[in-house]
Amino acid sequence: MLRMSLSIIVLASFVTCSPQNTQTLAEDSIRLPNIVILFTDDLGYGDLGVFGHPYIRTPELDRLAAEGQRWTDFYAAAPVCSPSRAALLTGRLPVRTGLYGRQMGVYFPNEPGGFPAEEETIAESLKDQGYATGIFGKWHLGDASHAYPTVHGFDEWFGIPYSNDMDWVGDPDFDEMRAMLARGETEEGARITATRPNKYAEPRPEYWNTPLIDSSAGGEFTIEQPTDQSLLTRRYTEAAIDFMTRNVESPFLAYVPYTMPHTPLFRSDEFNGRSIGGRYGDVIEEIDWSVGQIRTAIEELGIAENTLIVFTSDNGPWLTMGVEGGRAGLLRMGKGTTFEGGMRVPTIFYWPGHIQPAVISEIGSTLDLFATAMSLTGQENTSGIDGIDLSNVLFGQGNSSRNEMPYYRRGELYAYRLGPWKLHYSFQGAYGQPPDYIKLETPALYNLLNDPSERFDVAEDNPEVVAEIEEAVRRHRGTLEVKPPLFDVRLMR
Repeated sequence: MLRMSLSIIVLASFVTCSPQNTQTLAEDSIRLPNIVILFTDDLGYGDLGVFGHPYIRTPELDRLAAEGQRWTDFYAAAPVCSPSRAALLTGRLPVRTGLYGRQMGVYFPNEPGGFPAEEETIAESLKDQGYATGIFGKWHLGDASHAYPTVHGFDEWFGIPYSNDMDWVGDPDFDEMRAMLARGETEEGARITATRPNKYAEPRPEYWNTPLIDSSAGGEFTIEQPTDQSLLTRRYTEAAIDFMTRNVESPFLAYVPYTMPHTPLFRSDEFNGRSIGGRYGDVIEEIDWSVGQIRTAIEELGIAENTLIVFTSDNGPWLTMGVEGGRAGLLRMGKGTTFEGGMRVPTIFYWPGHIQPAVISEIGSTLDLFATAMSLTGQENTSGIDGIDLSNVLFGQGNSSRNEMPYYRRGELYAYRLGPWKLHYSFQGAYGQPPDYIKLETPALYNLLNDPSERFDVAEDNPEVVAEIEEAVRRHRGTLEVKPPLFDVRLMR
């Protein structure tokens, strides 16, 4: 593992974070900051009130954005669940860790592999410094016990192991479906798949055999299977607050990867029919309630000025699901694609007394949360990761060091951003949506500042920009040792 040596605990003063105070937070304090990461599933760029949705009411997130920083150009590291989550936890691109697939986009139930032992997580690094670490929600990096989050730095885990639609009751499992297709039983496979849209449209907990797991470093047990998905957001919230309350005297990392709004959509009775934005709106408004509950608990515990809250998403909206798949606002396309709607995600940083209200249009990424956490806790050794420290921007002391962003899909570099410019090498829609895969003969160039919808190719008028980005891509590839795709190993067994 890339074990980072424990440095003397040095933090800059939590009294002020004015630009003239350029040190890391509080050299005379031994109290490390708490870090809370709220990570939604398939939330679109345009699905929150503060990011432009006219009907979904999100007063708690609106408040966080008004009193903290709202980032307009913040990216997930992948357009789908598993590789995106791996990148957040490791600060490393999926092609560097092997946590991606060329044929399989994500991990599925009964995965024999999962998160590799040699990769270090943000939880492991913070645990080395005395942090209590908890995850309350969806893992999706392997459901074998050796791949559990409690084997990779988390003291406790309460949540589900994979997406909430991955274990269909009465249907063949992943390996059985593979065997059917290998035998040529394609019609039966198509028949089974054709029954699923109606279940998404009118979801019931008993349609999926999703387990709810309670795991500590010493073991695990299943609370219920199938779980009542209508209670998941509420249960995650309660578990996270309980964890913070029990660990109020020590620094903690609370990672809350919500199951929603990944379909099937479930919400508690209290939020059923509440939103004028329909069932999808109900789900988002319950997540907003959860954010408010967590923020209020932090305030009541008296630790608000010692706690950084980050809210973001694993990828863009699942447009294939129609009206219940969310929206990316003015951005092009959504989940599964390397267009802006697939990887640019709504993001808020909130830290009373340290982060001043602002709208930030610097480039940032979930890759950067690892390096930023290391900086805030006095660790300087972040070699081998792709993330950068965002502290300068958070504390109003300078611009982001990230001026570039690679867009990978299933191990292939589809596009690359440099400053305001984005160069596409390939186009492809998601999950059967057009366009079909196209390797562009001439790369397409977009200026995202005046064309965030990626409508107008200006490559012909800007050959010098194309050349500059292609040189940046050459440099980027020169730093990479691409690992074989771990998600595809299962297909070789």
